[in-house]
Amino acid sequence: MKYYVQLFSPHGLIRHKNAEIGRDKDTGGQVKYVLELLEALSHDHRIRKIDLVTRKIVDKRVPSDYGREIEIVNDKARIVRIQCGGLLYKEKESLWNHLDEFVDKVIRFTEAQEDFPDVVHGHYADGNYIAGELSKVFNTIFIATGHSLGRNKKNILLREGLSAEKINTRFNIEKRIQVEENTLSMADAIIVSTQHEIASQYKLYENNGKARFQVIPPGINHHIFYPYFRAVMPGFTMSTEEEIATFRINSEIERFLFSPEKPLILSIGRADKRKNFETIINSYGKDKELQAMANLAIFAGVRKDISLMSPDEQETLTNLLLLMDKYDLYGKMAIPKKNDPFNEVPEIYRIAARKKGVFINATPGENFGLTIVESAACGLPVVASPTGGPKDIVENLENGLLVNVEKPEEIANGLKSVLADGQQWEEYSEKGIIRSKEMYSWDAHAKKYIQLLDSISEKEQKTETGKAPGNTLLKTPVYFISDLDGTLIEGEEAPGLSELVDFLKENNNRVVFGISTGRNVQLTREALSQHPLLSRAEIIICSVGTEIYYTSDFIADKGWEKHINYQWERKKLLEALNDHSALELQEEEAQTPHKLSYYIKGVFGDDQLAELYKMLDDKQLRAKIFVTDNTHLDLVPVRSGKGKALHYLSYKWKKPIQNFIVSGNGGNDIGMLGGRTNGIVVSNHSPELVVLKENSNVYFSKNPLAEGVLEGIRHYIKNRKHLYKILEENINT
Repeated sequence: MKYYVQLFSPHGLIRHKNAEIGRDKDTGGQVKYVLELLEALSHDHRIRKIDLVTRKIVDKRVPSDYGREIEIVNDKARIVRIQCGGLLYKEKESLWNHLDEFVDKVIRFTEAQEDFPDVVHGHYADGNYIAGELSKVFNTIFIATGHSLGRNKKNILLREGLSAEKINTRFNIEKRIQVEENTLSMADAIIVSTQHEIASQYKLYENNGKARFQVIPPGINHHIFYPYFRAVMPGFTMSTEEEIATFRINSEIERFLFSPEKPLILSIGRADKRKNFETIINSYGKDKELQAMANLAIFAGVRKDISLMSPDEQETLTNLLLLMDKYDLYGKMAIPKKNDPFNEVPEIYRIAARKKGVFINATPGENFGLTIVESAACGLPVVASPTGGPKDIVENLENGLLVNVEKPEEIANGLKSVLADGQQWEEYSEKGIIRSKEMYSWDAHAKKYIQLLDSISEKEQKTETGKAPGNTLLKTPVYFISDLDGTLIEGEEAPGLSELVDFLKENNNRVVFGISTGRNVQLTREALSQHPLLSRAEIIICSVGTEIYYTSDFIADKGWEKHINYQWERKKLLEALNDHSALELQEEEAQTPHKLSYYIKGVFGDDQLAELYKMLDDKQLRAKIFVTDNTHLDLVPVRSGKGKALHYLSYKWKKPIQNFIVSGNGGNDIGMLGGRTNGIVVSNHSPELVVLKENSNVYFSKNPLAEGVLEGIRHYIKNRKHLYKILEENINT
């Protein structure tokens, strides 16, 4: 089997050429990871196609590249940009409320290209949410990569003195953690970089025992990160870009330094407090012997004007500059303002290696530590933390020392040890070059990745793609949606239902069957249990059009929930009606997040309804009000309802509303019967539907219940050319 893979990384600024790694806190290692994974997998013959799906951004503050809908990487790989939450660039924490919009638009994109993914792979919690939702729709392989985890971040912030409330407000952390918990139980595989990641970070999660972890470390591009001495080897020619990068970086570092010929202590990362740059400067600033032995260079992301950066980055960079001043490190320390991650970062490692320097990664408990592998491949020895991913890497490569990076004196001693012993330096350098190529390459990663997909395909025996609910809804041209009680069934009786279902079976690839009912989920499930023929339904609209589900597994449409939530203030509505003399709140089981249900006490006519609407309007509250048999009253969002749900389905699954056949028998069906659909009213209808007799798009059957529904369907097949063309092979007269 050859796979079509969709990778999801919705936040950050992602482009293939001149990627701005380190531009801000959302364009760090994850962006580099997904770009290199995209390219590596595209070169494997088992991948037929791969898309990296991210967010479309049109913002004067960023280059126009991020507004291109499709960016071609090579003949199999693309970057696809989907608009959600507007077009302006936003931090990842503010995107959570827009991810269901992203899911819906990916579905539309998938239908437009007429090609369905075999694998959806999410990155970070937001990408995993998107991939998880799509895996339910398309019933496809779901791979997840966490990169960093919410519980760990929350614990760090709590230790730093932030309250749980502030953390949640700023980072939407509880939503993120819940998504991470769900991902652990849902995903077919969780790809991690090291065993430490499983043992230390995922152990904090309740669902860690349900997760299917796979350790597949990321690789590096060894054509870019090559040994420092290659430049002087016979026959080697540097590209013009590499020559420019070498000159620029040398000049940038040396303009800070009095004695640029000295060995160079190097650290690279985002302007993030967790990178522990401050401890590195403290270790260097307090140790005069270390200052005499080497210079220090810290590349802390990319900056132009510190005052325009995020508060976290401002604080980090300001502290670094203040420490430089505190220890009077002018002429000994460089903090360059920018670097190009593709052309300049490899040269930075090689410059430090040529000066017989050392790389320091002082992040405690880091998941992986990609900079350690990059520096090793360039021949630069390292000093790193004895915990987390760095411990695994350094022990595998034997290319440096492990020290307690939270103690400045231990960092200083480790750096001096590497710098002082020339023979040991050469051994660390050689082992790093050789073993990094053997153990950390993207070719090796891609091979293991494909093996993982094959094992999942064989073990899980996924439902055929064409049978998945999403594929059915996208490919099937006609939608038949029917009211339930009084239209298809009458209590335990269902005359004509088996004949109707036989018709649907005959037209299995031409007609999608759906139910639209006022029942809540529990009562709808009971109806499906009582009448098993109804379990063929691919779409289930229930709770007065406030909820949409797919198949008898009741897969929730999260996009619909977000859509109808507009201007819906349930708590305020509940308070406003708390003392209403004519209304009594129904039992808890009758309530849903998007429906308030009451019993009516006494008479509730047009005057009372108008008065209720005015009262809500005076309080600036919006809701639709449905009165049933003068005994029950429901309030639902203004965007909800059976008719609105049909138009939402038409948009989401890209089906003309004229291709919807709908049937009903009561007043609450008017919303879906009275539009441009092909409406069917059964003979046992309620009096309020008589108003539809003048509507040419509504057929009044001579028969009741399912018999009348089938009568109406046959009428439309005969009399609507577009339906006749689709269904002509199965006309049953």
